[in-house]
This record gives sequence, C-alpha cells and structure tokens, in this order.
Amino acid sequence: MNRIHSSLQELDPEIHAAIQNEQRRQSTGLELIASENFTYRAVLEATGSVFTNKYAEGYPGRRYYGGCEFVDIVENLAIERARKLFGAEHVNVQPHSGSQANMAVYLTVLKPGDTILGMNLSHGGHLTHGHPLNFSGKYYRIVPYGVRKDSEVIDYDELARLAHEHKPKLIVVGASAYPRTIEFERIASVARETGAMMMVDIAHIAGLVAAGEHPSPVPFAEFVTSTTHKTLRGPRSGMVMCRESFAKDLNRSVFPEMQGGPLVHVIAAKAVCFKEAASEDFRTYVRQIVKNAKTLAKKLASRKFRIVSGGTDTHLMLVDVFSKGINGKQAEEALDRAGITVNKNAIPFDQNPPLTPSGIRIGTPALTTRGMKEPEMEAIGDWIADVLDNIKEASVQQRVRSEVERLCEKFPLY
Repeated sequence: MNRIHSSLQELDPEIHAAIQNEQRRQSTGLELIASENFTYRAVLEATGSVFTNKYAEGYPGRRYYGGCEFVDIVENLAIERARKLFGAEHVNVQPHSGSQANMAVYLTVLKPGDTILGMNLSHGGHLTHGHPLNFSGKYYRIVPYGVRKDSEVIDYDELARLAHEHKPKLIVVGASAYPRTIEFERIASVARETGAMMMVDIAHIAGLVAAGEHPSPVPFAEFVTSTTHKTLRGPRSGMVMCRESFAKDLNRSVFPEMQGGPLVHVIAAKAVCFKEAASEDFRTYVRQIVKNAKTLAKKLASRKFRIVSGGTDTHLMLVDVFSKGINGKQAEEALDRAGITVNKNAIPFDQNPPLTPSGIRIGTPALTTRGMKEPEMEAIGDWIADVLDNIKEASVQQRVRSEVERLCEKFPLY
C-alpha cells in the first residue's frame, strides 16, 4: 500500500472522525465568537494545496531553495493585492499569525527594555500589546492605557498624558474586545508630539477597514499589523504593512530573525482572501456584519442586559452578565449547551478574575457569512436572553438548542 495516496479516512480514522464532528458542530450551532469566521471554499482549497510541500525561505526573486517560480507568483500576488486593498506602501505576508506579525514590528524598531504604550488587556487590548505573561510584557517596559470608567470608551486624554510622561518608543493601538471606532488620527498626533512611532493592530477590524466601514490607520501609522481570518474571512495567519522606509528592516525581522520558511499554501490562501475582500460583494457583506451587531446589541439591551459602552460601532459587543447575577464562564457554558458559542471575557474595571469574568464577548461575522440578517439577530438575541435569564433551566437550553438547529438548517454552512 502506497500510503501517500491513502485518504485521511483510510490513513487516520480518528482524525477523520474529529474533523467530521467539528464540521457537524460548526454546521448545527451558532458561532458568535467575535474572532472566528467561516472562510471561503477557495481558501480551504488553497490551504490544502500542494504548496504545503514546498520550502521557500527568502523572498520573491531571492530564495534559498530552487523550484520557487510558482511560489514567487503566489507571494507577489498576495503582496500586491494587500497593498492595493489597504493602500499600504509595503506588505510582508509571511508572518504565521497576528502575534508573530506584532513580534516582527517590535523586532524591527525596539530593543529589550524599550517602552511601549499599549492598551490594557482587561480593557479590551491584546496579549501581545504588553501583557506581563506574554513576550511583549517580558522583554519591553509596558505602560498601559485604558478606557474611561464613565463611558467605557478609550481615554484619549489619559493616553496623551501617559505618552508625554513616559516618552514611549512605540504606541500600540488596537484591541481584541473593544466595540467602538478607534480615533487613529488623534492618537497619531500624540505620537508625533512625543516622538513615538505608532503600530496599529487591526486583526479584529481588518475586514471593516478594507470595506470602508471603519477608518483606516494606514495613512497615520508607521506599522499596521493584522490577522487574515476574523473579518477578512481568510486563512489563519498574519501580515504586516509599513512605510517603505522600514521595508528592508521589517523583512529581515520576519526572515531570518523571527521565522524560517513561509507557509506557502497559506500565503496562496491569503492572496485569495485579499482578492475577495476587494469586491463589492465583500463590502456589502461587511456592512451587514455591522448592522447585525447593532441589531443584536439593541435586542440584548431591550432584554435588560448591559452592553459595555452602551453599544457597538463594529462587529462585536461586550455584554455584562454579572449585572444579572452570573459570571461569564457560567454564561458561556449555558449557551454552549443551547448550541450558541460565545467566549467569557473581562469587562473594563472587572471585579472578577479572568477565568470567571463578568462578561461575554459576542461577534456577528460568522453568522453573517451564513447569510443571517436582522430578523435572525432579533431571534438569537431573545434565545441568548432566555438561556441566561433561566440559566439553571435545562429545559430552556434544550428548547433553544432545537430552535438553533432549525435555524441552521435554513443557512447551510458549506
């Protein structure tokens, strides 16, 4: 038996079964984790292509391996499509993840011990923006900024004060759980005043930026990083955009300093998603993501759930469930039993620990991908409220689970 020709089911039935079960889980449940989405069939095809067999250390036209003529075509297409999509001067599409994209920027412009001004994770920031358990918090001096207690919106005055006081080498902007429009131009003026460079991590809002539904940071920041999944609907990976003056140093930071051979099959998939993101259909899709988020937030508020900051401008919302007498872990587990997937999440100034926080994070990209619109968001908002208002009632969870499965049948995944 030539095992190279064996199907997955023949070669490894356990893994095959896990994949089939995961596809069933995704198809029959409601995916409301804000950082997740369902990618295109074409992206799945590219990610599973024969490019997974190819080593291609280096960059187009300058590889350390032979046989890279088609690799160069793929990477050049990904670069040019991303440059055009975001209006960037230079793009590196080789980082394997958003975290590595951020690391590449730090390696390009910082030395260990340099000061970074970054958003507090507990206020909606990201691990790689300076959390003490992350490499960013271990190797750099971190000064955190956050949101105002009254409005739960970024405290731009505090950010400016901290920048003038601490003179950071880099101001890091962007979030993983912040529902409001970020004022990039305002932060860029602070960076100029204090002599800092600016890096914006648009991992969550990249699709919104590409579609014109959120202001772009590209004109204001020296560096812009992103994942390519989430709202971009591409493969799980990362990218960095920067000013041309940093291009050579950034490329060196990615390879050979940070990582070796690029994942060419994933770069091919990135090229596909950048092409799709430039279409009018994608812009219509992203507008619907935002409409759906606003509708869902409004419905939950009507059921007496407190929405952090009072609403959303983007694809996600934070819901304070502790005000209802439960914590985020309890809410996540109860909704999971009802076929609704969310994640527990800290809210600003949270009085509870990270594993049992006061909130849940909810996003609408994945449901919008399936074709759901405002009427479905109204129904889903009621289901979420029904489950959480009756969190100990298994019968409510079972009833909602049945309704969820009926809805999913109307919006097939693939």
